[in-house]
Amino acid sequence: MPVQLTVNVSSSSRRSVSILLSLLAITPFSVNTADLVLVRKSQARLYLIEEGRVQTSYRIALGRNSTGHKQQAGDKRTPEGRYVLDYKKSDSAFYKSIHISYPNQQDRLRAAARGVDPGGLIMIHGQKNGFGWLAEITQRRNWTDGCIAVTNAQMDEIWEAVTIGTPIEIIP
Repeated sequence: MPVQLTVNVSSSSRRSVSILLSLLAITPFSVNTADLVLVRKSQARLYLIEEGRVQTSYRIALGRNSTGHKQQAGDKRTPEGRYVLDYKKSDSAFYKSIHISYPNQQDRLRAAARGVDPGGLIMIHGQKNGFGWLAEITQRRNWTDGCIAVTNAQMDEIWEAVTIGTPIEIIP
């Protein structure tokens, strides 16, 4: 419901008040800094957590073959385990991306024992560049090669809420 504001000002000040109010209307809301990102694959949800409390959550799309832990390059699975968000990339093939530190030492050892490449470049990212307008449709199914996808607007919020070094836990 729109809020109506009545202000008694002189006619010369009305323009200043109008400009100020329009600027306030487009100012993005403040996002708290998350100290943990939690992904529940079975719920298709990403949670931003601060001091043990969920601050916000997002509907996500995962790897096309989302059941189980990532085993190797090309398996289209999203990894499971505890990792770190170790860098941000604003110039990728997707609208912003934040890298997840997969594979960790355990993942490398497991893949080596099987004689396979563990894969990599697992990210939280927005939509494919130029296709953000399709998010309403794409976010209804798992479509990535193992990454965690959100809408571009959600990616902007996540981008602001996490810092390099924030832990991420991905559970089934």
